Amino acid sequence: MLIRQSAFETTKPLLKGALHCHTTRSDGADNPADTIRYHAEHGYQFMALTDHRCYNRQNYAPETAITIIPGMEFDATFEKEKGFRCFHTVCIGPADERNPFTQDQRFDSGVAANQTEYQPYLDWLHQSHQLTVYCHPEWSSTPARYFDQLKGNFAMEIWNTGCAQDNGMDTNAAYWDELLGQGQRIYGVATDDGHHMGQHCVGYVMVNASNTVDAILAALAEGRFYSSCGPVIQDFYVEDGVAHVVCEPCATIQFCADKHPTVQFQEEGITHAMLDLRHQYDYIRVSVIDAQGRRAWTNPIFL
Repeated sequence: MLIRQSAFETTKPLLKGALHCHTTRSDGADNPADTIRYHAEHGYQFMALTDHRCYNRQNYAPETAITIIPGMEFDATFEKEKGFRCFHTVCIGPADERNPFTQDQRFDSGVAANQTEYQPYLDWLHQSHQLTVYCHPEWSSTPARYFDQLKGNFAMEIWNTGCAQDNGMDTNAAYWDELLGQGQRIYGVATDDGHHMGQHCVGYVMVNASNTVDAILAALAEGRFYSSCGPVIQDFYVEDGVAHVVCEPCATIQFCADKHPTVQFQEEGITHAMLDLRHQYDYIRVSVIDAQGRRAWTNPIFL
């Protein structure tokens, strides 16, 4: 039997996209038009401007061919807590009348003492036809026990460029395997959370979809993508109990799963690796690392 991760069930080129991006509409350094043009120049086919609590549906650089996914970043801070702990959520939604949020609509921050109190905010976003991503769990000071019962997020950030550059955090799928090990089907996205040009166009998703808002949203919700900061993954599948990954030449291939130590293959220019899964694996995912230390991550194959 063959199970192929759905990002690779196509011979068509995948779409490159940015899901978390800030501009001068909130606390970013660069205006929306220049930010969109910068992504277009770096080969992006779609992106979302997710300024803090300020919804966007507009393409500020219509001369580009880039598709704009409507969205924003919502947040809530833990109350009565010493230090700093928060929930941040990127939400992205359709471009038609199903989406109740309007251009430049602004929202207040939420307040939640725990994930149970934050869940109604997520429920509101989902009822408003938004897909939601749990953001930068390390930067938010939220180990898995603080967010592992949240319902409805299609993904969590496994790389966040801003946090990586500024804080050395959220660089390699922190806490993802804890949730996957609980049986949650939550996908992983690499994002920039860029607040200036030096933080844009580093982490991105490669999506198996046609280039329309609805098709991209559907593919994201179904996990038909992989994430990268540079390496290219060409195929990932399980056949007769053996996992296979194919990639452009890299330095390291890692097979990752809960309840199992990471299995690592290192070889200059390695392009293929296999792992026998007949040892009680519930899922398997792969991380690829190139010679410059940049990573790419598959979404899991659930067994």
